[in-house]
Amino acid sequence: MNHLDEGWDLAIFHPECTYLTVTGNKWFKPEFKDRFPDRQKQRVDAIEFFLKLATSNIPRICIENPVGIMSTTWRKPDQIIQPYEFGHIEAKKTCLWLKNLPKLKPTKIVEPEYVTFKSGKRMAKWYCDAVKLPKEERTLLRATTFQGIADAMAEQWSNLEQLVTLDYVMENQS
Repeated sequence: MNHLDEGWDLAIFHPECTYLTVTGNKWFKPEFKDRFPDRQKQRVDAIEFFLKLATSNIPRICIENPVGIMSTTWRKPDQIIQPYEFGHIEAKKTCLWLKNLPKLKPTKIVEPEYVTFKSGKRMAKWYCDAVKLPKEERTLLRATTFQGIADAMAEQWSNLEQLVTLDYVMENQS
């Protein structure tokens, strides 16, 4: 937070999602209050942190997070992307809240892998497989930003000043 006002022209934020994601909502039930007594305060703090990032004076911002409460607490995301749109076989809905940035364009759409249970419920294979990992490894894996998405952000958003200028010149030459 001490570095938000240091003249950045673009910031891509990946705030901790533990207290913001919908998959964590089950831990707010009364039966878990003794197990997680500070959960509500942690969620409030996470929301405040997210909003400080979103409302900072940086001219171009992307905030990446899974589907969660910010869609109703603040506003809906500008875009929801999937790793399989960027060359990965994994499925993981990822929300992007954008400020002065274009939506990401898919770079390589592939078929995602799912596991279908006897009940008919379907789950991303990688997410299902992660259940077998120790908690720390599972948490780290589920929080990973996929390389194809990171590459697309870098490629598509790194030269925006030049692209805007070029678009302006091209429009005015016709």
